[in-house]
Amino acid sequence: MKFQGRVALVTGGSRGIGKATALKLAGEGATVAVHYSRSSAKAEEVCEQIRALGQQAIPVQADIADRETVNRMVTAVTEKLGAIELLVNNAGDVGDMTFEALTPEHWDRIIAINLTGPFNVLWAVKQGMISQQFGRIVNVSSIAALAVRPDQLPYAAAKAGIISLTKSCCGPLAQHNIRINSVAPGAIATDMLNEVSPEMKEQLRSTTPLGRLGEPEEMAGVIAFLLSEESSYMTGSTVIASGGRILIP
Repeated sequence: MKFQGRVALVTGGSRGIGKATALKLAGEGATVAVHYSRSSAKAEEVCEQIRALGQQAIPVQADIADRETVNRMVTAVTEKLGAIELLVNNAGDVGDMTFEALTPEHWDRIIAINLTGPFNVLWAVKQGMISQQFGRIVNVSSIAALAVRPDQLPYAAAKAGIISLTKSCCGPLAQHNIRINSVAPGAIATDMLNEVSPEMKEQLRSTTPLGRLGEPEEMAGVIAFLLSEESSYMTGSTVIASGGRILIP
């Protein structure tokens, strides 16, 4: 199996893309720390599914925007499971708001969750990866970073920052046998998408060239590829997985 004996941390692992990724990695042999922000019950459910696959898993809680709690989370994972070798920076929040209604407070919150948070997790795990001279990291961005999407100004800015963070870190990390890449999903059928109206969901589906929404398991497959040695010559890259939606103006 691709990740036999590896220890993975998946942020936002209790639902959506994070849940699918945690299960995918466990199915390929990884031990998984399933991070959650609020729902301990959902995180424990994912861990139970992982244990049913014969792999070890623990739920871990942190507000990723809070650096100290992130550091404590990484310490706890390392003490319980071992050094983190695979990191999936997936936790985030869209927080749609019109240009006219956007407030500095809303900007601060969305940037903290979607950009500062992933930075905090990356910085908390990188020294351990450097010490062991091995690490594989995938940051989850969005096509909102690459094409204008209405009402997503801070989210788009943060996700563009994720792509830049990935590129900027690849050189310094490469000398320590650490690869870092990102994935930019399109419209994916997750709990987050369920918060939009049926009309908006249908619009997203109908305007995607493939004619459907993406599935979390499809994104998990891309993430697992980037973490695996099948992508051994890739670092600093962003893989777009949008059903062709990136082409829509």
